[in-house]
Amino acid sequence: TKDFKKDQLQQVNPPKYEKAEDMSNLTYLNDASVLHNLKQRYYHKLIYTYSGLFCVAINPYKRYPVYTTRCAKLYRGKRRSEVPPHIFAISDGAYVNMLTNSENQSMLITGESGAGKTENTKKVIAYFATVGASTKKPDESEKKKGSLEDQVVQTNPVLEAFGNAKTVRNDNSSRFVRISLFTSLK
Repeated sequence: TKDFKKDQLQQVNPPKYEKAEDMSNLTYLNDASVLHNLKQRYYHKLIYTYSGLFCVAINPYKRYPVYTTRCAKLYRGKRRSEVPPHIFAISDGAYVNMLTNSENQSMLITGESGAGKTENTKKVIAYFATVGASTKKPDESEKKKGSLEDQVVQTNPVLEAFGNAKTVRNDNSSRFVRISLFTSLK
């Protein structure tokens, strides 16, 4: 056992909040509760968690089958509350707002080295390419070039060859800022 001073203790949430999808709904929102919730979700391979308007991602440092085309389609056109937390839900919200309101959208992906910023950025770009390309049928010349998603994703190794380097925390660390602009041609 370990002894703590009374001022070091924090309130614990009731069991019904175990693995909460949105931490802004927790009764007690403190460091210990947030860490406990994220830890429990991570142990159950739930790497995305909302915190109000934000989506918190924990890098599992392994591949999970949560980025397939089938998975992307599950998030297409759904409200955030209808599907589990995911980078695709955030991406779809931005995509829908761009199309319906004709307003520019921004996504900020931030974190420490090795947090998964580059990988999540790739997933966002692939999602936009998938949903953007799904509205039209490809002709023969487009089929030979590959899908829009394939073409966009294939640019990543070129960028990484010029801008990535090994660091203490990450063998393939991005050493540059990426700004991607997408245009809607309604």
